[in-house]
Amino acid sequence: MTRIVHLSDLHISSAHFLSDVAESVVQGINEISPDILVITGDLTQNGSFKEYMEAKKWIDRIDCRNKVVVPGNHDSRNVGYLLFEDIFRTRSPCCSLDGVTVVGVDSSQPDIDDGHIGREMYGWIAKRFNSNSDFNSTDLRIFALHHHLIPVPMTGREEKIPVDSGDVLELLDRCGVDIVLCGHRHVPWVWKLNDMFVVNAGTACSNKIKARTTQCYNLIEIEKAGDARGTRDTGRCIRIYQVLPTGEQMLIVDSIMDKSKTENEV
Repeated sequence: MTRIVHLSDLHISSAHFLSDVAESVVQGINEISPDILVITGDLTQNGSFKEYMEAKKWIDRIDCRNKVVVPGNHDSRNVGYLLFEDIFRTRSPCCSLDGVTVVGVDSSQPDIDDGHIGREMYGWIAKRFNSNSDFNSTDLRIFALHHHLIPVPMTGREEKIPVDSGDVLELLDRCGVDIVLCGHRHVPWVWKLNDMFVVNAGTACSNKIKARTTQCYNLIEIEKAGDARGTRDTGRCIRIYQVLPTGEQMLIVDSIMDKSKTENEV
């Protein structure tokens, strides 16, 4: 089994970061012992050096060797995207482990809250997926960015969605992406588009919550369907949980993805 923890929107700052909640989140994640950690942006509130140092210190406490971290719009404020590169090396990280490929991109723009990936990145995204795994294989493909590609319920008037979200969704569908991980709206939600899950995370440990939501993060478990069900099923079993800082887990998605079966039926 491969376990992936997905965090978003830490907003580390004196005004918004809840250190007691963050402590519980770190302990909870370390108990899960994920194989891959994905953080989809807004580590900081203002992109300042002090906030980045605190973010780095906090993330380093999470016991996981494979970390995919992308910036959010708040991280790119005040030329903060340069500090992000200094600390995390790249704004477009990739990871491939045990038949799972994660490709992350920076959807932020300096001092603009709106999202944008850009046509110049489309070829790079396709190449990353195709160079890390055979396009016709059963490898699971995950795409990570900060901004939401599909509107999220209970977030009010829609705004700041990537201006090229339609083109990006078509690209991801064409690349055979199975899961999209994003944040930005601070409300957990899952959409299924064609055969792709689009998974939004809430804010992990800030006070910037909406209405009836609370701090939370996502846990994704991936294992061979036959092992998960005790049957001869092929493909992968995907389970997605919403996890509270207390450690309570709520199952949101329980699905089997069988790419080989889909290809044979087409």
